Amino acid sequence: MVVLSQPILENFSYINTSCKPTTTHFTGIPVVDLLDPEAKNIIVKACQEFGFFKVDNHGVPIEAVAKLEAEAVRFFGLPQHEKDQAGPPNPFGYGNKSIGPNGDVGWVEYLLLNANPQLIMNSSLTFPGNSQLFWKVVHEYVGAVRKMSCQVLELIAEGLKIEPRNVLSRLIKDERSDSCLRVNHYPPCPPAQQEEKLIGFGEHTDPQVISVVRSNNSTGLQIALRDGTWVSVPPDQSSFFIDVGDSLQVLTNGRFRSVRHRVIADSLKGRVSMIYFGGPPLSEKIAPLPCLMEEGEESLYTDFTWSEYKKSAYKTRLGDNRLGIFEKKIQVPL
Repeated sequence: MVVLSQPILENFSYINTSCKPTTTHFTGIPVVDLLDPEAKNIIVKACQEFGFFKVDNHGVPIEAVAKLEAEAVRFFGLPQHEKDQAGPPNPFGYGNKSIGPNGDVGWVEYLLLNANPQLIMNSSLTFPGNSQLFWKVVHEYVGAVRKMSCQVLELIAEGLKIEPRNVLSRLIKDERSDSCLRVNHYPPCPPAQQEEKLIGFGEHTDPQVISVVRSNNSTGLQIALRDGTWVSVPPDQSSFFIDVGDSLQVLTNGRFRSVRHRVIADSLKGRVSMIYFGGPPLSEKIAPLPCLMEEGEESLYTDFTWSEYKKSAYKTRLGDNRLGIFEKKIQVPL
């Protein structure tokens, strides 16, 4: 792993130690075996209580994971001037420290890539080295993770007893799906900051339907529980972690909650993570599913398209409540 060029550290953020305490590791994260006949019920409960769970027996070939991670390590280990040739992200490409257009920064460098299978192999982005091999590896990984994501979404539909079974998975199976892949590299903290908790990626929720996270065997990922307590997620390089996104929160009319999460830079080891964001087509209307709504139940949100939500989210800071402007003020009878 290569350490980022030393930035001006006062521009970065640290954990506020006056906030609710963070446990060393949280052992209560739900674990779902996709081969378990009860998987659908465990997933639904996890989405309701945490918005987050771990998946085993996921069916993603370890070779596909290892090849993409090797390509990521190779890329992030290149000299800075070579990495800069793949950026800045507009919206796809290489980014370094800046996260979005509104002033958010983190101790991170990353690649943001289009994950629509129809577009991956025809991307105009080029990378140092064998660019064709890189895109082939990305295509293989995205195909496997997308398949697993669809399986999870179909199990959610079964667990919620809604039909058709593909009512959620069709959103990312659609050939126009607006999905992306983010590959993050968090270098070790500089020696002077190794006693501090330097934020690699600030707290936020993911806007899409579902996020699928895989990282190397390094700590750093934290999630917020319902009471606001931040807990550390033990690393597991053989499993995947699933996040509920804002769009799935709306589609379930708040039955599921998108999980707030962040990454803290490690003082000794670099961290590489690969996140698949399953997004719907840009024109897709994001509203509570009629098949899920009970008689007399009101929508908690005004209707919007995925394109409208993306544009709105793009104007916010990382930690903002992006759904806030779409939330209805429901009158409670006295």
